[in-house]
Amino acid sequence: MTDKVHQVCINPDCGATYGIDEILFSCTRCRSLLDIAYDWDRLAVPHSLNFFEHRWGTKGLGAQGRLDFSGVWRFRELMPFVGPESVVTIGEGRTLLEQNDTLGRELGMKPERLFLQYEGLNPSGSFKDNGMTAAFSLARKLGRKRVACASTGNTSASVAMYAHKSDPPMQGIVFIGTGKIAYGKLSQALDYGALTLQIQGDFDACLRRVMQVSDKLGIYLMNSVNPYRLEGQKAIMYRVLQARDWEVPDWIIVPGGNLGNCSAFGKAFAELRALGLVDRIPRLAIINATGANTLYQLVEQQKVVWNGGRYDRDKVTAFYADLDARNYLPHTIASAIEISRPVNLPKSLRAVEIMNGLIREVSDEVILEHKALVGRYGFGCEPASAATVAGLRLLREQQVISPDDRVVCILTGHELKDPDATVKYHTGIDMKSVTPPPAVPPTGRAANPPIQVADDLEAICAALGETLPE
Repeated sequence: MTDKVHQVCINPDCGATYGIDEILFSCTRCRSLLDIAYDWDRLAVPHSLNFFEHRWGTKGLGAQGRLDFSGVWRFRELMPFVGPESVVTIGEGRTLLEQNDTLGRELGMKPERLFLQYEGLNPSGSFKDNGMTAAFSLARKLGRKRVACASTGNTSASVAMYAHKSDPPMQGIVFIGTGKIAYGKLSQALDYGALTLQIQGDFDACLRRVMQVSDKLGIYLMNSVNPYRLEGQKAIMYRVLQARDWEVPDWIIVPGGNLGNCSAFGKAFAELRALGLVDRIPRLAIINATGANTLYQLVEQQKVVWNGGRYDRDKVTAFYADLDARNYLPHTIASAIEISRPVNLPKSLRAVEIMNGLIREVSDEVILEHKALVGRYGFGCEPASAATVAGLRLLREQQVISPDDRVVCILTGHELKDPDATVKYHTGIDMKSVTPPPAVPPTGRAANPPIQVADDLEAICAALGETLPE
């Protein structure tokens, strides 16, 4: 299989190739990102996406059933870089695409037009498991014993879980920034046994250090600069298509943090189109938080485009230099996308070109309002996930998306990833404070504060809008 799969530099002026057994996270010639490329003509590729339909209802028994049960490895013919014997799986990807007409009506969409892809239903509670099963499978194939990541939370939880699921187990090492992680996520990394290092700095500082340490000590890096992570994340789009009976939607909306998901989605649809498995590609909307809006500024304001891989690197370099000069640190309630120097920026530019995409930004206040609405009309989600729904409302107001468009919003993480944000929105109480200050009355339009009631039957009935019967 390995001669049919290789790593390739995404810089068209370089195009260096490497074997899949070479542990690299950038091109040794030009330092650009790497892709996983396939010689599709020499691989067994289905002639129709319907080929995968029979794997949906598997019970996960036996070697074959174990692969089919995974919502990632169910589509292994579209990511054939390891054999079944190397796969590390926890049954990830058994997620739900929910048609939500109630929320759609709130956002001005017609019935049967809004769909929510709930990636929070993964084993560790976020979309990261899609990528980790792929990266850990390659690590197992190569016999790696230690893995590491920088994280704002979800990555650390997933790395810690998969490290101990591997056979033999691997040591999971996570780098987190000071005060830059939601407790719900930190608790997972600690509970799953990861060696956790808290670095004095933000996510970008942690990523810089973990990359240096991984290079010097030979530790396998699990951040999305690892191209195998993105191979697994392609499966999110395969599941969306399968849930829609292989009908391509009009729009995919996704939060923008380190830009791995949008990059993976662009690659997935480029490959599906090249293989003749889809006849069209949906449009892509990437939503930044205003406090971490690098992609928005570069694409929408400075007009940086992929340009076949020859994007304006000088503009990007100057932008980052300005961040450094101002000692800028990103800040948003959506901690999962609190990133100002996204490592997958070039691949995201490519995805925008492939999917005729656009970028928008939304404020923390708007994110929290729409997080509450998702909870009111669905399963709930972490703040970063709600950026997609907030972005949909903005695009409806701008008349970019019509009421008739079929829209899929990716909800990347479970509501319980950051319960403190939820409690504060609804009650005004900051649960992270050692000595919480007096609650500030919540002002959100969707706030649902508890009602203080005396221990009195008549008062309780009154609070329920009833009169105590005689």
